[in-house]
Amino acid sequence: MAEHNLFLLLAFLPFATSLILLTMPQTARGASTWLAALSLAAGLAILFGFRPEIQSGNVMRASLQWIPSLGMNMALRMDGFAWLFATLVLSIGVLVVIYARYYMAESDSLPRFFALLMAFTGAMQGILISGNVLVMVVFWEMTSLISFLLIGFWHGGAAARDGARTALIVTALGGLCLLVAMLMLGHAAGSYDLGMILRAGDRVRAHPFYEPMLALFLLGAFTKSAQFPFHFWLPGAMAAPTPVSAFLHSATMVKAGVFLLIRFSPVLGGTEAWFFAVTGAGVVTLILGAAVALYRHDLKGLLAYSTISHLGLITALAGIGGPVAILAAIFHICNHAVFKASLFMAAGIIDHETGTRDMRRLSGLMRPMPITGTLAIVAAAAMAGVPLLNGFLSKEMFLAEAVDWHNGTWLDNALPYFAIVGSSLSVAYSLRFIATVFFGPQATDLPKAPHEPPAWMRRPVELLVFVCLLVGIFPALTLGTVINTAARSVAGAGMPYYKIAIWHGVNAPLLLSLIALGVGTLIYLSSAKAIAQGPEGPFLLHRLRGQRVYDWLLFRLTWRLPRLALRIFSTEALQPQLRLLVLTAIAVACGSLWGVLSFADDLRLHAPNPAFALLWLVGAACAIGAAWQAKYHRFAALVLLGGAGVVTCLTFAWFSSPDLALTQLLVEVATTVLLLLGLRWLPKRRSEIAADKLLPAKIRRGRDLVIAIVGGTGIAAIAFALMTRPLISNVGDWFLGNAYYEGGGTNVVNVILVDFRAFDTFGEITVLAIVGLTIFALLRRFRPAPESVEAPYQQTLDNTPTLDDYLYVPSVIMLWMFPLLILVSGYFFFRGHDLPGGGFAAGVTLAIAFLVQYIATNVRWVEARITVLPIRWMGIGLLIAVATGMGAWRFGYPFLTAHARYVHVPLVGEVPAATALLFDIGVFATVVGAVVLMLVAIAHQSLRASRMREQDDAAAARKETA
Repeated sequence: MAEHNLFLLLAFLPFATSLILLTMPQTARGASTWLAALSLAAGLAILFGFRPEIQSGNVMRASLQWIPSLGMNMALRMDGFAWLFATLVLSIGVLVVIYARYYMAESDSLPRFFALLMAFTGAMQGILISGNVLVMVVFWEMTSLISFLLIGFWHGGAAARDGARTALIVTALGGLCLLVAMLMLGHAAGSYDLGMILRAGDRVRAHPFYEPMLALFLLGAFTKSAQFPFHFWLPGAMAAPTPVSAFLHSATMVKAGVFLLIRFSPVLGGTEAWFFAVTGAGVVTLILGAAVALYRHDLKGLLAYSTISHLGLITALAGIGGPVAILAAIFHICNHAVFKASLFMAAGIIDHETGTRDMRRLSGLMRPMPITGTLAIVAAAAMAGVPLLNGFLSKEMFLAEAVDWHNGTWLDNALPYFAIVGSSLSVAYSLRFIATVFFGPQATDLPKAPHEPPAWMRRPVELLVFVCLLVGIFPALTLGTVINTAARSVAGAGMPYYKIAIWHGVNAPLLLSLIALGVGTLIYLSSAKAIAQGPEGPFLLHRLRGQRVYDWLLFRLTWRLPRLALRIFSTEALQPQLRLLVLTAIAVACGSLWGVLSFADDLRLHAPNPAFALLWLVGAACAIGAAWQAKYHRFAALVLLGGAGVVTCLTFAWFSSPDLALTQLLVEVATTVLLLLGLRWLPKRRSEIAADKLLPAKIRRGRDLVIAIVGGTGIAAIAFALMTRPLISNVGDWFLGNAYYEGGGTNVVNVILVDFRAFDTFGEITVLAIVGLTIFALLRRFRPAPESVEAPYQQTLDNTPTLDDYLYVPSVIMLWMFPLLILVSGYFFFRGHDLPGGGFAAGVTLAIAFLVQYIATNVRWVEARITVLPIRWMGIGLLIAVATGMGAWRFGYPFLTAHARYVHVPLVGEVPAATALLFDIGVFATVVGAVVLMLVAIAHQSLRASRMREQDDAAAARKETA
């Protein structure tokens, strides 16, 4: 049980730390660094506690029920491969945190940066230890979203915004392909449990959907690991801060793609399609990335393309398959993470201390920066594959697999030549990095005088370079056992132990390594001057860039195509757009229900009550009047629309649904007031759109009337067909019979919302929060039309009483209503589980209390006396809802499972209590925050309008004075 709890702590600790970091002020640089580093170190300690069990070949498992009916449980699974990868992620993460503390400027919000970094670490760990493939895809897409924020952390620069957007679009689209592939894979294997899928390789490969499943799977993996032709997003991501580059492109993000390839190679691999697709893409990426890296002038650009090349090497090994190839791929993942993280940090130090990353300006840094230079040279030598360094060992294993015979195809026979070309180019760009930056005459035109960085900024690089040397000299003692354990967890328990050693005798891989070193040196020496003075790449590679193709496609898909669609289907007026939507809905409904919709032979009809029929006639008249007045008098249309809402409210009450009636009434009040405030800023009506002018007004209105009658009649027919059929089974009866015994409440509607369908409610309040933030963001940049900014006509008259004179008595009454409405809100909240009310109704009631205050006074008066902070209300509400749902896991129940019982309260007696009350608090806080945020966004338009009028008046006064 202790290990089970530690496993769960390992999964959720980064996310908890991220939330804490978000609450820290920007000045808490030291505290945020310590918190992030200690959190990662705690994760490492937990992992090392698991090491004995992992090394013995066991698979650790833990499970939390989430949505069992959909096969989505928070199943955690860790074997040797996941353990090694997780250790790598957390180890590099600790060093990146230390490095970032000294790299990031004082103006950067370090707590926010570390919060994103920790959230990304949690998402990456979720991919590694997920035991359910659908949950794995959730974490997969989470890495894309958080990497978008990390890459665009310096969002003031266009390069950062473009790089973040490109990375998000490419990797997120690949994630959607991966989702479909995982759904197909789970269907083929008969389960979404990772362990069962890994044992169903023969069944999956024999499935009819194997080829499309493989294609979609590889699209997801290739986009994330920057394989050709999706490699172009990775160099653009170099606009991120260097700590982000060191972390995302050494141990995380791009390594997630190759992790997936290796993890699922026993299931999807072993076929000719797998070999050609994976190995072929890997070889092309290996050579292309190395060739472009040789010509890059930006330090981080060179390292980015070298990362692409090394990812191609790992992908090629995953495509080859076989126990030794898998072991070599895992070994190179570790080696590449170590030397590439150190190189990115060294590049960041050079940029930080010289003010530039342009290799055409850098030269002779070995004299002013001898320690940094030595560290970078050793790391670059490891990248080149120089003996006695870690990169040499895994690259030699790659060459050994390349010369080995696998299936006799043309690609298999050509592998040794491709491997030599890629390895030689790797030597060439590593040598260029060393010779150009650290040797030659010392540069004199640098933005800063170069010098060594602070000691603790260099410590992570020193440790990583020491690991390069240690692994390169003593591979068997350092990583031999863990690498074999990781490979055995992928290839199978029958895999023999592979001894990783420096010397295997004079053999073909050693000779190929020496040839690559010699040829790479010759390539650089023969073309060093041309590379330094030429463009960033040979002519063909310089012209045919993946980024250009992507930009062309993005321009066509997001600019040309939408504009064409707008010219064909859309207008500037809302009514034609609504007409198109309604017609589309009618067409889809007719196509779906044609020949299917039928009426029961024995209709269950009841005689209508005259009073109820009259009520509905009033509601219908209000709805028709609102539609009629919308063109002429917006205020009258809003009033009539409110009348239709009141009739709907009375309908709920008539049919014994007081909870729905109460909620409908409260929502009507809130939305009517918000719409009324919004009407103030709408521009005056413009003339009809030119396209509609071709038709006379009567024909246009007749056409719209026909569409409305068809749509309304269709909805009425569907409702009539469903409600007049004989009842066989009614889900409502089940809820009525089980609400009290299963949910502990007699208000069935509230029990459904916070217990039976709590997950739906959680999604709804999340959407509500997103809508509130969206409206706020849009209205922050909204600037009303000039005629809306002008003061109303009545306020321009000198003898007109002020607003306070008009509303003095009502405003005082509305002020007095504030504490009363708070009490009513609390009353609705606490009785909601058994009587009409609940968190949603209480939240809307409290929001109305704030609405009344804004109406009774003005924005400045209210906000000088009340601090609302609606965004925090929404955030806290969502956190409470999530925490309540996760609390069920503590007792082994699915996410958001509620528990009800009676609690004895002194002097009161037995009182009903349910955990759903806590979830309802989250609903309450989110609703209050979202509605008040919309109110604040609308109300602040008056402040902007008054400022604009004051500026105009001041300008006019200055003109008169002049």
